[in-house]
Amino acid sequence: MAFLRTSLLQEIWPVVRGERVTLRVPQTHDYSDWAELRAVSREHLRPWEPEWSRDELTRAAYRRRLRFYHKDIREEVGYSFFIFRTHDSCLLGGLTLSNIRRGVTQAASIGYWIGQPHVGQGYMTEAVQQASRFVFDGLSLHRIEAACLQHNYASMAVLERNGFQKEGLARKYLKIDGLWQDHILFALLREDMYREAFRQR
Repeated sequence: MAFLRTSLLQEIWPVVRGERVTLRVPQTHDYSDWAELRAVSREHLRPWEPEWSRDELTRAAYRRRLRFYHKDIREEVGYSFFIFRTHDSCLLGGLTLSNIRRGVTQAASIGYWIGQPHVGQGYMTEAVQQASRFVFDGLSLHRIEAACLQHNYASMAVLERNGFQKEGLARKYLKIDGLWQDHILFALLREDMYREAFRQR
């Protein structure tokens, strides 16, 4: 894995390269691939996401997203990535590191989605692994938090394969698919990740 910087805004535009996936900050030229993947994946994603707006997939809505993503990076409170297959740059999904807290907390929250054509191929497991290394090695944070719907077994499996541990239940935690829903809370600590890596040597 490598943490690189793009030629644009070099000080803040990270690129995280893994063996099978590459995480890169979304850019204007990604719009068509993003809109197409989201459109074909709509029914697959609907149960796990907030309700889509009427103009969800329009170019104007995408530009608003980019402005929000780039502002978060500049202010160092969040990093939004698109996930690409490394060998052919095919867009697979997205991953967000949000709510970055410094001070005594040193933590961030992680969320992710994968397009329906790419489900079950291990891409998200690697993407979360690479993002976790970026959080601990690139951002020097101590803790990553995640929340999963109680019936989202695929997402929970991704977290557990990456060493995340269940910490409890948050009642009506997020409004997903139009309803306030309970979520299971997970977390990964820096020492959890590197303890597991040491065991695998």
